[in-house]
Amino acid sequence: MVELRARWDGLVPGSARLADELVARYVDRNRRAYRDYYLDIVLTALDSLIQLSTDPTSVRLAAWFHRAVHEPGGTPAEDAEASAVLAEELLPQYGVPPIRIAEAARLIRLTGDLAAPPPDAYAPPRRDANGDVLLDAVNAILAADPSRYAVHISEVRRDATDRKSALEHRYDEVRELLDGHLYRTQLARQRLSPVARVNLETELAGLDSELPAPWRGWQQAALTATATFSAIASAVVAIAAAGASWEVPAAEDEVGWPTVVLAAVALLSAPVLFRCARSASQRSRLIAGAVVAVAVTGLLVAWAQVPRVNPALGVGLRVPLLISALLLLLLAGSAALIASLLRTRTARFLPSRNLGQHLAWLAVPAVVALVLLLIIQPLARNYVLSTNERVEDARRPAGKATASTLDGSVAWVSKSMLGSGAEEAIGTRYGIAIPRQSGVVEMLDAATGVLRWRYSRSDSDEKPEIVATGNGDYVLAEFADVGYLLLDANTGKRKAAWPGGTRDHLIHQADPLLTGERVARGSDKLRGVDPDGNDRWTFEPGRCTSIGAVATTDTVVTFLGRSCGDETDDMVGLDLKSGKKLWTKESSDNYRRPVVVAGLVVVAEPGGDSDVPAALTAIEPRTGETKWRWPVPGNWACRTLLNAAGRYLVVVDCPAARKLEGGRTLVTAIDATTGQTAWQTSAPVSPRMKVTVTADGRVISFSRGSDACWANVISRGGYRQVRLPAGISCSRDVRAIGNLVLASGSDTVIALR
Repeated sequence: MVELRARWDGLVPGSARLADELVARYVDRNRRAYRDYYLDIVLTALDSLIQLSTDPTSVRLAAWFHRAVHEPGGTPAEDAEASAVLAEELLPQYGVPPIRIAEAARLIRLTGDLAAPPPDAYAPPRRDANGDVLLDAVNAILAADPSRYAVHISEVRRDATDRKSALEHRYDEVRELLDGHLYRTQLARQRLSPVARVNLETELAGLDSELPAPWRGWQQAALTATATFSAIASAVVAIAAAGASWEVPAAEDEVGWPTVVLAAVALLSAPVLFRCARSASQRSRLIAGAVVAVAVTGLLVAWAQVPRVNPALGVGLRVPLLISALLLLLLAGSAALIASLLRTRTARFLPSRNLGQHLAWLAVPAVVALVLLLIIQPLARNYVLSTNERVEDARRPAGKATASTLDGSVAWVSKSMLGSGAEEAIGTRYGIAIPRQSGVVEMLDAATGVLRWRYSRSDSDEKPEIVATGNGDYVLAEFADVGYLLLDANTGKRKAAWPGGTRDHLIHQADPLLTGERVARGSDKLRGVDPDGNDRWTFEPGRCTSIGAVATTDTVVTFLGRSCGDETDDMVGLDLKSGKKLWTKESSDNYRRPVVVAGLVVVAEPGGDSDVPAALTAIEPRTGETKWRWPVPGNWACRTLLNAAGRYLVVVDCPAARKLEGGRTLVTAIDATTGQTAWQTSAPVSPRMKVTVTADGRVISFSRGSDACWANVISRGGYRQVRLPAGISCSRDVRAIGNLVLASGSDTVIALR
């Protein structure tokens, strides 16, 4: 206290009492902060800077008075105002000139905004030399000995009424001070700044540990994680691209080294970008920028080299995968560059670890993985699907087919369709769909045979397998190396592509749609599927179980064959919409050839080693009850064909007496509602002939005579033969779609009148 009192001597003549009063204020035992040692540090710093001022006496008076009044919990602005008022009251008593008192009071009030940092280039219109010197001296406490500075800070915090608010306010103050210049004068910057910054950064680290800041810094951590894991994901996608082709069919000289190089670059850039994102150096920004430049250049080159699609050439999967890998590398470099730039200001002073940063490092790789699975993979597949498809739409309205009476004439002949015939045709609500070689599906008008639309793919050179579904509104086509595609039967446009995992599924029934999956080890599966390929339900009956199934409008009847264990074969009824099990029925007989007729499921009971069943049984699908049983005559000896025709079950077989001769076919129509025989017709037609059944119950086959091709028609009205026009191929199967009968010509489809 004596040394502090000695600093006043000579400042104001005859003011010893004033000096004692001021010293007493700073050493008052009730004062918690801004005590005598604080004033001593300020005055010591002022001695080294005072030569820069224009009014040293006013500056010294302001330094003595600036914290003469201090109330616990008071703000710097409140203390400065009260201290300035005190100076204005006391100094006139000691003969201090009014102009000097006014200057001292002005300077004291400046200390109320002490924490506001000056701009980076401090050059105000009128330089305040006195104010700069005083504020730098007051801020000299920042450059005090670390132990003394720690004591000062703890006293200031203890002096606050609301400790949490004080900590948060001080945290913001320290951040602002560190982001600017700590001192106004160049001399103070040179002498005091290094130590002051060390003290402030130490204080900031302490505040980080005291303040509840579980999320602070998550943005920086997320950017760093994004830079790292996006680069790793880029390498993974590039490796996947190396196994795909750039174009379809793949060129013989196609090389995969660009994708391998990209994978290596992306993998090596992951740790480099991690370090760049955590550094604010110019070199880090240059490296991150170089990665961005490489990615952008690669994207431009890849886009310029994309194959031009035509009927004979398609785009391979490597194209979207390579572009995706480059985009991920671009994201990685951009994230590292942004993180490095942020570290120059707001992200420099972050806690080393907290909950937010930990969660960011956990969440980002999960998000990147989801992006790979849910965005990049589907987008790459959709790009290939869309780029390689073409739809030619003649915009013709769909005509209505006229029933074939088979009078020996032709209703229409399609244009040439190489490699296709009537036996592969399917009926829809909007015409007749025909699959062709080279990945083509054509829709013919049922009334005229004129082409309505053609759907073709450049990435498939095999004939697709097609079925009608959705009550004839859609064509489901299975393309080799592509999978199942759902086409609008009216326009030919693709409505959906089935998920990639369904590529090997088997179509049990097209309408309603059921698919199956054979599993080498474990349980085979049956699925109820929507037209877009998404499963409504999955039925797994257990190990060593084969599944057969047929569906009505609301029920699925499954036939389970056990190949291991002691379990018997079963029939199980499932709700078509939900897959819920409705009933289970043990079956010692392995029912075969199920067919849906008039809402019932009719099955053939095995008759021993013969293909001829012992009986035909109709099952009510919702309950599993047997509605009727129709015994098969013992003299039947051929394969028994079951076909639905309205409410009739049409059964095609042959009498045993005629089996060896191969000369007669027996057609029986059973009323499905009663189980009674409605009619039966025998015809001198070889049972080896392949037959088709029309919707009105006619059984039709082709046979070759000595001079022509003949149509054999067996119906309720008896048997008749019709001579077919020239150009119809007898060696190819006849096809009935509803009551329209189709035949094959030389690469054409012919509708019979």
